[in-house]
Amino acid sequence: MTETLDDTASGAAQAMPEFPMPRAAGCPFAPPPGVEALRAENPLRRVRIWDGSEPWLVTGHALQRALLADPRVSANDKNPGNFPFVTEYRQQIAEFTPELIVNTDAPEHTRLRRTVNGPFIIKRIEAMRAPIQKIVDGLIDDMLAGPNPADLLTALALPVPSLVISELLGVPYDDHEFFQKNSSLALDRAAPPEESRAASTALHGYLDRLVGEKLGNPGEGVLSELAGRVESGDMTRSEAVHMGVAMLIAGHETTATMISLGTLVLLENPGQLALVRDSEDPKTVAGAVEELLRYLSIVQVGLRRVATEDIEIGGEVIRAGDGLVIDLHAANWDPETFPGAEQVDVTRPARQHNAFGYGPHQCLGQSLARLELQVVYGTLYRRVPTLRLATTVDRLEFDHSGTTYGVKSLPVAW
Repeated sequence: MTETLDDTASGAAQAMPEFPMPRAAGCPFAPPPGVEALRAENPLRRVRIWDGSEPWLVTGHALQRALLADPRVSANDKNPGNFPFVTEYRQQIAEFTPELIVNTDAPEHTRLRRTVNGPFIIKRIEAMRAPIQKIVDGLIDDMLAGPNPADLLTALALPVPSLVISELLGVPYDDHEFFQKNSSLALDRAAPPEESRAASTALHGYLDRLVGEKLGNPGEGVLSELAGRVESGDMTRSEAVHMGVAMLIAGHETTATMISLGTLVLLENPGQLALVRDSEDPKTVAGAVEELLRYLSIVQVGLRRVATEDIEIGGEVIRAGDGLVIDLHAANWDPETFPGAEQVDVTRPARQHNAFGYGPHQCLGQSLARLELQVVYGTLYRRVPTLRLATTVDRLEFDHSGTTYGVKSLPVAW
């Protein structure tokens, strides 16, 4: 018998808890109370997931950093053992998925990451600040000229990262509805496997066509750089296509979620909003970005790993072949690292959060995400100082279906 959330919270039951756990009604920003209780009891313990397997759930901040940096912890979902897949579909396609930066370990991971590091180095990302500022200003102009109230998700949160990633990759922005729709379906944990497979196939076919067009006829953008790598023999066309798909999906969904949810948090905390809106110091906005990344930790299914050797840690022994689920949100609310973690505090030094992961697989696009959020948070509330929620939080529809957690719409007025 599986324990309930109430059993988990009380510590009364000894049955195996299930992961992921639902968030509590009326508390949309906090980790599920069951996970919080498990971390307080033991930040490293077994849970049961959808297929009946029992991986280790890692909820402590320090434990996560130790394990994510440990070479005995593998991201390779083809490794022998009980890799804790997110869905049945992901399990089915694992053996057919090529080696990518998300599912390989050194030295292959090092080689693949080196092929795409260039566009994401801080100097090149910082050079995008002015173009991103122009995008944000233009979208705010359009929002203010349009209906009031407006849906911030469609007016700003989705277009900003979609425009940016399209420009960075060299993907036509006119196709954004296609890749947004298929990205959502490919990541939807509740979608039938055949729909996820069809969406994934459509995205790969689309990127394969674009990479093919760049071969011998390069232009601007990362896809042209990837095509050049294919021509030089540094990577295969399949690797280039899969890399492009991964960047296209990750480059718009997560940032869009952070723009909308971060704005919601600030609107619900007007004192914190005032600190961001009224400060002349760019470091204040940058600090607010880090705190909101910590506070929201939008990746809700955890990073998935498998142990390749026995690991003694935290008073437990993780055996070779054991799966691990790294719950980033729980660690980012760990009171041992972030006292008063349940309170959003934009003055908190929060840069040590795990929202982008940690270790060799830390998010490739984190500098770009930070820049986009800094520009949006530093512009929107100044340009629209009367911005307010046009409904109540309890009437918002939160989206639990994908790998990230967000809102399906965010009605705002001014």
